[in-house]
Amino acid sequence: MSYIDKITERLGKEADSLLQHKSTKIPKEKLEIPGPHTVDTFRDSDRNPQVLRSLAQLYNHGNLGGTGYLSILPVDQGIEHTAAISFYKNPDYFDPENIVKLAIEAGCNGVASTFGVLARHARKYAHKIPFIVKINHNELMTYPNKYDQIPFGSVREAWDMGATAIGATIYFGSEESTRQIQEIAAAFEEAHQLGMATILWCYTRNSGFKKDGKDYHSAADLTGQANHIGVTIKADIIKQKLPETNFGFRDIGFGKQSEDMYNTLTTDHPIDLCRFQVANCYMGKIGLINSGGGSQGDSDFEAAVKTAVINKRAGGCGLIMGRKAFQRPMKDGVEIINSVQEVYLEDKVTVA
Repeated sequence: MSYIDKITERLGKEADSLLQHKSTKIPKEKLEIPGPHTVDTFRDSDRNPQVLRSLAQLYNHGNLGGTGYLSILPVDQGIEHTAAISFYKNPDYFDPENIVKLAIEAGCNGVASTFGVLARHARKYAHKIPFIVKINHNELMTYPNKYDQIPFGSVREAWDMGATAIGATIYFGSEESTRQIQEIAAAFEEAHQLGMATILWCYTRNSGFKKDGKDYHSAADLTGQANHIGVTIKADIIKQKLPETNFGFRDIGFGKQSEDMYNTLTTDHPIDLCRFQVANCYMGKIGLINSGGGSQGDSDFEAAVKTAVINKRAGGCGLIMGRKAFQRPMKDGVEIINSVQEVYLEDKVTVA
């Protein structure tokens, strides 16, 4: 069965809507479309030659190497969600080497994880697959739980272990976000000076982002603005959750917004909502990777392919998927990652 046939089968009743949609609010001609030239587009930036080499290592590795698209395995849930809840479905992943092995077996562009996970096997694997060291995390041992991203190590430590890039999270909208923005802006500048690329997890977090029974944490306008702040502090790649709704600024009643803004930039189609996110990444000049989300069991393959199709057709540059892969046997984890990669390798899945 060809890639496009498998993709169409996975999408089911949504296949026509997702594969035939044409975006007209922000047409694709205005975007920087991912491709073999992607790293070259940074030549007119302030990134030094070492950063360009690191970006090339990331974009040119694995099954998607040279396409301009990224497939990254992220496993920092042992800290972010607690190790037991993350790994009880497959305890093999308490062993950090299996995390790296999964990324290699699946042909990922890189593996993103904690200082401890990657440092434990750095000498064996840092030259075999690009390491993305996540430098800050939330921790769930404070009682009652609090939600803040704090540094777990230094940029220099990541460089010393041979990392190609550093990753970080900012909780935009939280009480701590101002400090986090300042911390990560400084960390990204240091990483660039040392020659590493930078990836920012742009998450929104505020209890006020839930109103009248509706959750706006994944609203296109809120996540889009988080992306825009992320590229402002010079992230080379933005990680964001796929938008599930819109009108966060309007319905919550804060920030700057107008009906004309929404009508001009987007519709309620999932590809157009994701394109809103891409536009906020300097019209795609900074690549957008969407997260694969949590594991729901039997529906994971369909959900992963759908997310990849939406991201690619919106103008994004890939998927960063963890739990759907590592919370199952390694063979199945490789298979689901490969099914996502097939979307980016299939020329018939075009930018809308």
